[in-house]
Amino acid sequence: MDSSGFPLHPERGFLPATDPAQSLPEAFAPWDQAAAELPKWIAAGRVRRYLHELPALDVDLLSEGPLLERAMMVLSYFGHAWVWGEAQVARVLPANIAVPWCAVAARLGRPPVLSYASYALYNWRRLDPAGPIALGNVVLLQNFLGGLDEEWFILVHVDIEARAAPALRGALSAQQAVSADDTAGVGHALEEVATALGAMNTTLARMPERCDPYIYFNRVRPYIHGWKNNESLPDGLIYEGVDAYGGEPQQFAGETGAQSGIIPVLDGVLRISHADDPLRPYLSEMRRYMPAVHRAFLETLEAGPDVRQFALGCGDAEVQRLFDVCIDGIGEFRSRHLEFAANYVNRQAQKTAANPTQVGTGSTPFMRYLRKHRDETAAARITRNRTTIGGS
Repeated sequence: MDSSGFPLHPERGFLPATDPAQSLPEAFAPWDQAAAELPKWIAAGRVRRYLHELPALDVDLLSEGPLLERAMMVLSYFGHAWVWGEAQVARVLPANIAVPWCAVAARLGRPPVLSYASYALYNWRRLDPAGPIALGNVVLLQNFLGGLDEEWFILVHVDIEARAAPALRGALSAQQAVSADDTAGVGHALEEVATALGAMNTTLARMPERCDPYIYFNRVRPYIHGWKNNESLPDGLIYEGVDAYGGEPQQFAGETGAQSGIIPVLDGVLRISHADDPLRPYLSEMRRYMPAVHRAFLETLEAGPDVRQFALGCGDAEVQRLFDVCIDGIGEFRSRHLEFAANYVNRQAQKTAANPTQVGTGSTPFMRYLRKHRDETAAARITRNRTTIGGS
């Protein structure tokens, strides 16, 4: 934690403070080798044969931190490749994957399923180690099939996370300034949030450059579904050999951007409220899939001072304008996300029950609720007219 009380890396936000581990200790070499071969095994249609031959290694030998996160990542890819990697969906995960996966997940405090943390936050390396964490200098550590569209889809999220770091700092600073009754400090913090949101929106807008909707839906998306509210696995997945589950199938949601803490943090600090709907409990549930420190940071800021109320009551026109710029930035992010959800999922042609167009990878219907949340964001503005970071 730095001197400002910010518990995350000041330049990385929710990304790890050190670059993700690129390999495991020598005792775990079979897992690293399998991870490298995984796209080939899937392409050959024989992924289960080779995954079944993997040794069940003792994850107690792994230290906390980057190595444990790498183990979680490769085991998550193994698990999803096993379930979705062949024509017939698998309903039972073998013990050689299930047992260590559940053990690692328990140590990390997350469910044993591929989550946003393993798919994006801990799944990248820099080409130039001295260069930025940004598109053009980051590549994935792990793929399902590989290819430009899969790389770009995930790396756009990594870039957004890096660009969001000043917004997270600014959110905390805004609450600290409210506590100190520092109107100028609130303005400076809101400007930092607004600038970061502009950068995040610029990156998100680049998604179509190298990720085609058809390729995404048919070659990327199928592997990131979970086993909750999925017609192909109505009861969930059996984790063979995991005593805690007693042979009963388990239901966990798949990977989704709703497992990122960025927008929930900004919603909480700026007091963007969402009326009750089926998406609200789902979004709360998605916090279980976040790293523990991210959950704690989010909950701390949600319980912190009310920046919107301060902006309303301080009478400072510039603070109010900057507050609305932040609201507009979040609204733009949600609007573009809604547009992409329509183009990349909702308008695609469904071919199998395992990859539906009406249900998100996180297991919930999404289109009407995304629209509603976009509209509720706009309603949080202090003034009526849309503003920009440069002026009214």
